[in-house]
Amino acid sequence: MLIIAGLGNPGAKYAGNRHNIGFMAVDAIYRRHSFSPWSKKFKAEISEGELAGEKVLLIKPQTFMNLSGEAVGEAMRFYKLQPSDLVAIYDELDLPAGKARLKTGGGHGGHNGIKSLDAHCGKEYRRLRIGIGHPGVKELVHNHVLGDFAKADNVWLEPLLDTLADNAEMLVRNEDSQLMNKITLALGGKVEEEKPKPAGKSHIHQARNQSQPKLPASGPMAEMLKKMFGNKGD
Repeated sequence: MLIIAGLGNPGAKYAGNRHNIGFMAVDAIYRRHSFSPWSKKFKAEISEGELAGEKVLLIKPQTFMNLSGEAVGEAMRFYKLQPSDLVAIYDELDLPAGKARLKTGGGHGGHNGIKSLDAHCGKEYRRLRIGIGHPGVKELVHNHVLGDFAKADNVWLEPLLDTLADNAEMLVRNEDSQLMNKITLALGGKVEEEKPKPAGKSHIHQARNQSQPKLPASGPMAEMLKKMFGNKGD
């Protein structure tokens, strides 16, 4: 079983906040796939479903961001899950708006929701960070994070959430790099494919692969080559 936890603050007042992008992501997955109606349990809103043949629990903690770990930790203990069975989705100030990163473990980066998850759930869970950009100076961070997304943000916000929802099964299959590639492409970025390297071919081997020079068809050299190798078809 996999828990996908979106982090945010409960209530209509916070619904459009940048800090609530985790809630938005989980809502997008919920809409795109067959999940049960939302219910209240573990100090959270939860919904059960199946992705890629595995049971998945969507969870939106209702404890407010700073206590997110209380809700997620309770769910993990109930289902006897390990940190590796958790994916947390949340906002990241230190990533440009629209960029996404997915990795296992790491630091909290000053994010209070992640501090709480680390304390209640362990640290080796997968973290899907979605960039909301930095306002530039520390004094503006609070209003930026708890401010609503601007209309201009829909240029990247909607395609990112749609792509994540469309490919949510990749989270279950641990296809993290493939999922990040799809999000990058959906937002108009370029994904550099790894091309196989020549594996240290010798100069002779490389020379053989180059186009061969044309052999003379007539003249003394042609006659000599004909005597040495014969004509094709002889």
